[in-house]
Amino acid sequence: MYTEEREQMVRFQLVARGIKNKRVIDAFRKVPRHLFVNERFRDDAYGDHPLPIGAGQTISQPFIVARMTEFLEVTEDTKVLEIGTGSGYQTAILAELAKEVYTVERIESLLEGAKKILDNLGYKNIRFKTGDGTLGWRKFAPFDRIIVTAAAPDITQTLFEQLKENGKMVMPLGERFSQVLTVVEKARGKKKVYKSDGCIFVPLIGEYGFEQ
Repeated sequence: MYTEEREQMVRFQLVARGIKNKRVIDAFRKVPRHLFVNERFRDDAYGDHPLPIGAGQTISQPFIVARMTEFLEVTEDTKVLEIGTGSGYQTAILAELAKEVYTVERIESLLEGAKKILDNLGYKNIRFKTGDGTLGWRKFAPFDRIIVTAAAPDITQTLFEQLKENGKMVMPLGERFSQVLTVVEKARGKKKVYKSDGCIFVPLIGEYGFEQ
């Protein structure tokens, strides 16, 4: 089901726009995006835009998910922390690529829905937690990679501290309604920052994010 739509998404939204990593492309070909959206939006699940998933949150545009994933440079040995489980779609893409995925979501109903879908799809390399994503998941730190799927006002120090040396964090950084995709590398304990595409994400809410 939706096999042709998924292939069209990969060809015209990802590859045509410069996504090159074969493992990332293969993951997008495999993961059934339509299962991660509300049934009434399923026929539009592979469209070139975000969609609402409830609780004021969204599933991001496929290209943005792919862009962030490619920036992250995940390998089969990578341990990833994801801040903002949301629908679980990005989680599934990461689970296809990484050894372990640790995902934190502050909205319990979203986490429960995502977990049910991901469990049904047979993923065994994901751990789930409800909580304030700006605090990370210190119990399992450090992480090789961290991805933040909500807009942060600044590089979150608590998350940077949970990143391994030579690790990499990808996040949308900026104002509440306008951000830039940002890659942060940890080199000798210091931040090396690279900025890329403009974007708009829902705000990262928490102790070290935006207020509710």
